[in-house]
Amino acid sequence: MAEKKDLRINSKVYTENNVKAPNRAMLRAVGFTDEKFQMPQIGVASNWAETTPCNIHLNDLAQFAKEGVSKAGGVPIQFNTITVADGIAMGTQGMRFSLPSRDIIADSIETMVGGQNLDALVAIGGCDKNMPGCAIAMANLNVPAVFVYGGTISPGKHKGEDIDLVSVFEGVGKWNNGEIGDEELKDIECNGCPGPGGCGGMYTANSMAAALEAMGMSLPGSASNPAVSKDKEQDVYEAGQAVLNLLEKDIYPKDILTKEAFENAITVVYALGGSTNAILHLLAIAHAAEVELSIDDFNVMQEKVPHLADLKPSGKYVFQDLYNVGGVQGVMKYLYENGLIHGDCLTVTGKTIAENLEAVEHLTEGQDVVMPLDNPKRADGPLIVLKGNLAPLGAVAKVSGVKVRRHEGTAKVFDTEQAAIDAVMANDIVKGDVVIVRYVGPKGGPGMPEMLSLSSLISGKGLGEDVALLTDGRFSGGTRGLVVGHIAPEAQEGGPVALVQTGDTVTIDQDTKEITMHVSDKEMKARADKLELPPLYKKGVLGKYAHIVSNSSLGAVTDFLNRDDLYKK
Repeated sequence: MAEKKDLRINSKVYTENNVKAPNRAMLRAVGFTDEKFQMPQIGVASNWAETTPCNIHLNDLAQFAKEGVSKAGGVPIQFNTITVADGIAMGTQGMRFSLPSRDIIADSIETMVGGQNLDALVAIGGCDKNMPGCAIAMANLNVPAVFVYGGTISPGKHKGEDIDLVSVFEGVGKWNNGEIGDEELKDIECNGCPGPGGCGGMYTANSMAAALEAMGMSLPGSASNPAVSKDKEQDVYEAGQAVLNLLEKDIYPKDILTKEAFENAITVVYALGGSTNAILHLLAIAHAAEVELSIDDFNVMQEKVPHLADLKPSGKYVFQDLYNVGGVQGVMKYLYENGLIHGDCLTVTGKTIAENLEAVEHLTEGQDVVMPLDNPKRADGPLIVLKGNLAPLGAVAKVSGVKVRRHEGTAKVFDTEQAAIDAVMANDIVKGDVVIVRYVGPKGGPGMPEMLSLSSLISGKGLGEDVALLTDGRFSGGTRGLVVGHIAPEAQEGGPVALVQTGDTVTIDQDTKEITMHVSDKEMKARADKLELPPLYKKGVLGKYAHIVSNSSLGAVTDFLNRDDLYKK
């Protein structure tokens, strides 16, 4: 009989000899026995917190993961990380902590698993930055790992129609416009978020959950299974078992996170009409996994992959509707059968994408959540990387549902989001304008806050396709309308966006993928010579972040070592 494989790739250090008796003594205090010291120790990282519906249920789900680990012969060790609720922080100073939380989550998981010599990891996330934070940690640690999404929220109801959190944001714009009264806005507010789960449209949480499943880092179905469902409980339990299988088979995250796996993720995000944040996060995960992925690769994929899903914010359905007709796996099967998915990529099941898809049912016949390839929502991808004299290193435009191919208008420039919000509320923003919010990038924000409050006000006032909104900050996945974010270099670095002035003419062109300020080189140089940048934030988490973060076109990572080349790429 073959000797049983020792799966304690790290934790074996505690059982080597009597010298480690003190280490074992402390572990005995938390429930370890002689028998458990012979078993692999599996971290179960939960992003549980009482601050948001996205994460409120994750502690309960973690118990299913622990059961799965125990059943498969491991010792589960649960710990928590932080989370920032974007929807709650939106439009406040708290939003500056959102993107940094991604790296804090990654660092805390890496610290726990590395510091405790754990052998493998199951990570459970719910809100936007949880998914990339967990994935970055997995890539940096490179121990066998499985990610589980906490699941999408169920839709709320208002006047017989499905609504979600973005409905509330846009309701504020309608209220300001006089289209609805206080009572109706209150009804939308009270019904927009009916229970646990990530925001219900194809926003950043669902976008990144779908991306990680497409990459092979989640079990099939994890992205689609709703937060409140037996399917979600089952897939968390199975993740606990799957991670022991990965240990047995010596399958590590960097075996899964290949260039082709990232291309699968981009394909699924584009087909589903995902968030601009997916570009930022996929670049950061690729950096951690040491995969050569650049912002220009996204335009290559954008030309190949059509937008198929009629999901909010640009469509009518919520993510649970996708689950009801076959989920992300059904979409992946359709894309694979039509040559748009790499089927030979390894996954956390120990099988390839193609092997996993063999058991998957086709999308429900007659469904209209996902359009066919011969009649797509859009013939190419809905996220476009723009470059030009306003964004030499790139900017990201979200054009799902936007009919305008080219917008040229007069710039109205604001150095804070609140100043722009005040202008919209005062009806100072009119058709044709190009609203620019700057000094809110990774360094300048600091933290690259999202602009959902502002973009929703513009859309709620009926100006979504008539006013362009540009920023070196970010947009929520719930944003719709003519928006361009992630402008790099950012204003805080002295990028050209710091030089644009109210009254300048600015052009955004989908077809040429250009973003241009119509100002001569001579004038731009004269403005640059007079430019005085505000000081970087100096204290605490945001101060540290502002001094070490890279530009958005590199994923806004905090461990980019080639500082001299940072703004030359």
